[in-house]
Amino acid sequence: TNLSVGRGTLTDEDRYTINEHIVQTIRMLDALPFPRHLRAVPEIAGGHHEKMDGSGYPRGLTGGEMSPVARMMAIADIFEALTAADRPYKKGKTLSEAIAIMSRMRDEGHIDPDLFALFLQSGVFREYAEAHMSADHVDEVDVDAALARAG
Repeated sequence: TNLSVGRGTLTDEDRYTINEHIVQTIRMLDALPFPRHLRAVPEIAGGHHEKMDGSGYPRGLTGGEMSPVARMMAIADIFEALTAADRPYKKGKTLSEAIAIMSRMRDEGHIDPDLFALFLQSGVFREYAEAHMSADHVDEVDVDAALARAG
C-alpha cells in the first residue's frame, strides 16, 4: 500500500487519521460551556483547515460560509506551519519562501485574498518573524510582488 502512494508518503488512511484531529477538536470544543464572548471558538478553531474554494476539511466550507476570524486563523495557521523550525519532519521556510507559497495558495483559491493582503500590508508577518523566527530565516519580502496575482 505504501509503495502505491503517488505523492508524498502518506496513505489515504494515514491522511484520514491526521485530518481527524480537527474533527475531535470541534467535538471537544462544542461540548464546552463557553461564555457568550467566546462562543465562536469552536468555529474558529474548527475552520482553520477549510479553504476559500470549499476543498478544505472537515466540512468543505467555502469562504462565504466561514467567519472572517476563521479565515484569519487559517492564514495564521498556514504561516506558522510553513515557518516553524521545531518540526521533526520538516525544515522551516524562510520568510520569503513562506509568503511565496501563500501567494500561490491565494491564487489557487485556498486563502482569503483580502485578508492575505491585510496580513502583508499591515506588516504583521514581519513582526511575527522578528519575534519568533531565527534571524537567518528572516529575509526580505517583496510585498508588492506578493500582492500581485498570478495570471
